Amino acid sequence: MPEAAFWALVTAGSLWVGASLALLRPPSRVIGLAMAFGAGALIAAVAYELVLDAVATDVQLAAAGFACGALVFYGGDWAIDHRGGTGRKSMMGEKQLAGSADAIVLGTVLDGIPESFVLGASIAQEGVVPIAVVVGVFVSNVPEALSGTTGLLQAGWGRARVFGMWSGVVAVSVVSSLLGWQLLDMMGSDGGAFATAFAAGAVLVMLADTLMPEAFELGGREAGLVTALGFATGFALS
Repeated sequence: MPEAAFWALVTAGSLWVGASLALLRPPSRVIGLAMAFGAGALIAAVAYELVLDAVATDVQLAAAGFACGALVFYGGDWAIDHRGGTGRKSMMGEKQLAGSADAIVLGTVLDGIPESFVLGASIAQEGVVPIAVVVGVFVSNVPEALSGTTGLLQAGWGRARVFGMWSGVVAVSVVSSLLGWQLLDMMGSDGGAFATAFAAGAVLVMLADTLMPEAFELGGREAGLVTALGFATGFALS
């Protein structure tokens, strides 16, 4: 369990790195391409670290878990978007201004839960640190926080408020990782197949709904190539 907490802190702590880099105002294109690379690496990690193992254990439970995870995240994201959290990762301040502060915070927390759950579940299932998951989450978190921080600052949020929000996300991410580890430890292999597939479905919907659109908007056409590079890197690490 301490190992799950440590690596969750390392990966989620990259949100602080991204928020700090926002103060340097790097080019938006660089941010978008970094998002694309992280998204590709995470897709590979989900496919080769989680889904394959879940299917090998129990195909039906894996399929049910994957569908449930996708639907649950979709439902939560839909509810938060309708409360004003739709532009939470945008660099454009007007999108953040149009949103509700509470919804933006809730949405940002929601986005971080599946990634951290995957990390804890992977450590419990494999007994080793899933390097592909760590790299994918770390690399995607930095530009994600950078982009979101830039937009929130432009929308009038103070630095202390922004960093406080990211600190809350880091704390929730650590708890989510511990929960993933604990559930896999308690549920056994069959229940673990459902839980890891559930997390995989949630992560994929999160990537497609919140991270990849922003990556392509900021990074341009080359974002597709960089996503493929990220996938190849994640596959190699797996």
